[in-house]
Amino acid sequence: MSLIQSRSLSPCAVSRLRLLACLVLVGGVAAVGSAVTAPAIPGWYQGLQKPPWTPPNAAFPIAWTLLYLMMALTLHRLWDRVAPSPARRAAIALFLGQLALNALWSPVFFALRMPLAGLAIILALLVVLALAMRAAFRLDRAAGWLLVPYLAWVCYASTLNAAIVVLN
Repeated sequence: MSLIQSRSLSPCAVSRLRLLACLVLVGGVAAVGSAVTAPAIPGWYQGLQKPPWTPPNAAFPIAWTLLYLMMALTLHRLWDRVAPSPARRAAIALFLGQLALNALWSPVFFALRMPLAGLAIILALLVVLALAMRAAFRLDRAAGWLLVPYLAWVCYASTLNAAIVVLN
């Protein structure tokens, strides 16, 4: 019997529990990122030289909230709407790999104040995310499309990270 599956639960209840699990997992990553980022903003980050295309600080939590929500929905679609298969396992593994890299970036960049190491992580994130998106598209087009804004944002964030490395 798989995780969050029971003969006593309706398929709708199982789906809702899976959605909740996805929201909790992705929300946990978001919470850790926020917890290590917020203290660094007023001091260390504010003092860095940043490129002219840096958005205002208020844009980041809005963008990331939407992106994390879409990530949770992607994982839910892959887990709940795609039949078990090696391709589904691979897509979920790639998704979890990119989520792990996402979770690693904020502590390295903000808490450890290591923009160069952050750049290496975000570039790896781009690769794994692109692979996860390709795998998602093959299984569920909506799941793939939900990752497109995230990939665009990570590309943009990569340019910010790279510029901060160069300028500082």
